[in-house]
Amino acid sequence: MNISGIRTTTRDLSRKTAQLLERAKLTEHTFMIIVAIIIGVLAGFSAIAIRALIEWFSDLSFPGPGNILENIIHSPWYIIILAPVIGGLIVGPLIYFFAPEAKGHGVPEVMQAILLKGGTIRPRVALIKALASAISIGTGGSVGREGPIIQIGSSLGSSVGQFFRVPSQRLKTLVGCGAAAGIAAAFNAPIAGALFAVEIVLMDFAVAQFSPIVISSVMATVISRSFEGDFAAFTVPKYSMGSPYELIFYFILGALAGLASYLFIKTLYLSEDFFDNKLHFPEYLKPVIGGLAMGIIALFYPHVMGVGYDTINLALYGKMFWQLALILIFIKIIATSITLGSGGSGGIFAPSLFMGAMLGSFFGTWVHSLFPAITAGPGAYALVAMGGLVAGTTRAPITAIIIVFELTNDYRIILPLMITTIISMILSSKLSRESIYTLKLVLRGIQIKEGTEINIMESIFVKDVYSEKFDAIHLNDNFSQIVNKVISGRGRQFPVLDSHGNIHGVIKVDEIKDYMFEKDSLQNILVAEDILSTNFEVVSLEDNCQVALDKMRNIDVYGLPVVANANSKKVVGMVWRKDIQAAYNKEIKRRELSSTLASSISMKEPETSVQFLEGYSIVEIKPPNSFIGKSIRELNIRAKYGVDVLSVKSIEKRGESIKAIPSPDYVIQQNDRIIIAGEIKKINLIKNLE
Repeated sequence: MNISGIRTTTRDLSRKTAQLLERAKLTEHTFMIIVAIIIGVLAGFSAIAIRALIEWFSDLSFPGPGNILENIIHSPWYIIILAPVIGGLIVGPLIYFFAPEAKGHGVPEVMQAILLKGGTIRPRVALIKALASAISIGTGGSVGREGPIIQIGSSLGSSVGQFFRVPSQRLKTLVGCGAAAGIAAAFNAPIAGALFAVEIVLMDFAVAQFSPIVISSVMATVISRSFEGDFAAFTVPKYSMGSPYELIFYFILGALAGLASYLFIKTLYLSEDFFDNKLHFPEYLKPVIGGLAMGIIALFYPHVMGVGYDTINLALYGKMFWQLALILIFIKIIATSITLGSGGSGGIFAPSLFMGAMLGSFFGTWVHSLFPAITAGPGAYALVAMGGLVAGTTRAPITAIIIVFELTNDYRIILPLMITTIISMILSSKLSRESIYTLKLVLRGIQIKEGTEINIMESIFVKDVYSEKFDAIHLNDNFSQIVNKVISGRGRQFPVLDSHGNIHGVIKVDEIKDYMFEKDSLQNILVAEDILSTNFEVVSLEDNCQVALDKMRNIDVYGLPVVANANSKKVVGMVWRKDIQAAYNKEIKRRELSSTLASSISMKEPETSVQFLEGYSIVEIKPPNSFIGKSIRELNIRAKYGVDVLSVKSIEKRGESIKAIPSPDYVIQQNDRIIIAGEIKKINLIKNLE
């Protein structure tokens, strides 16, 4: 069967499964729990598979009887150099030709899919990411396995959601389920997995459906423990705090962790900039250069190859020389930055833990030698600094605290851990506004700091809020006509159009006030063409409202002319800041209402209803036959029936889609479902229509 046949079969199976679920009449909550269990199980098995695959490639690259670090140390020099070069030679074309999303550390790509694509991730990403990361790590690339497991889990969550044809908002939750399951299986830490999903991936602690994320995290942990035992990712010695005065040293350690985090972020993106923009070389061969550099570094410092867990365990048990630990901090930063910058595939979580362990080992050795009576051993500082580096790089202190806590199962570690992670995050945030994940998105032009507001503005388009009625000035209008239009018109700037409706400039109220005193003498001398300003901005119907607002801010205006498309000069209307704000407020209310009522509404019932005020209800109904084939504008539902259309569920070829704030020109189709809100007695009138 060819690829096209497989896709057709998958679509048919997806449609039949969706129909089966529809007949089962599952509630929304029950459906999400079932899907979360599926995702957790799949992600758990995937985590086991990728660990086995990494181990297989590692044994193939550096054979020997010991652990990975011992095998690398005892390998011939040419193997240490050639292994990462060969790995780069395979990984480069694999990523370039099959799934460019698999390049790098993975989590920013998941965040981008949630922000811009409604959680849609191509199914092939899971397979390519698994293979590319296993080869990168197994051949000595200085990256971690957690990032790939997170991206693979997220891809599985998205694929399962697409298979069941869930709407965009639920698809994002399922991506979070996959991410949570990935981190839980990687560290045997279910709580940290769930928190990682909401704190980093979804960037929203107010997730309407947190329970599916928890379920996926637990299921992945159960699967992981069933095959690999109930063991933490690291063997951690018992912790004890020597004295309350020791907290002073953890403040200092937090500051050092913040500085190291900042250095890692800056070095990584300098490396990416060098390989992406300054090194002119075939894209699919750049990982070979990175592999060669990695091999040369490993000749002198083999500890930085691969995931580095063996070296971390040495630091945790105080078996690391402080001089070597200090050097390895900087060598690991360079090695990881080269591996990822050149196009290798892997995560930054394990490298952050590695750097933290080395920093803590170095700092703890010195502090303990100077103040042995009131301080713990260097292993304790190594453990706490691991959390500090994770918090400083990812800006996710809660996840960092819980991960280290779940590694130790010792409550006594909490106080120094909280101090170190928070200080590290604060200092790193002061030095670099973006985290190691969000900086990649910002460099791609994706704004996320403003969070929900920016994302909502990017989901509302000019074509949905602009006004076709607008005041314009003709190119040949005399001054008297201009003044009259300005006085009676709306706004503080007016487009100047020719006879074909093409814009030539704008006339601003502030710029013509000086002529007002000579209105009578100038009325037949000056025309619009003489006083128009060519310093203006326009937006097209295809632009989103965030683009429109940014342009308004740039030139300090409250409205912009709207053209049909980016290549057109013909003005078709105006878009105003207050209309954008009204659309934004409406969307915010709709999302809040949807989140609040989501668990109360049955997902597959023919008619669903939720009463939100006495005598008022929100109902999902099949449109009456008299509505079919007519637009919302033509039906004039609000004026005739006194109810509002909140959204329309439309059945399309790729599945069900929800049109929030539907366009007035949207035509109701036979298979649509409309969600309306209003007085119950008025809603019943619509239900009884033929």
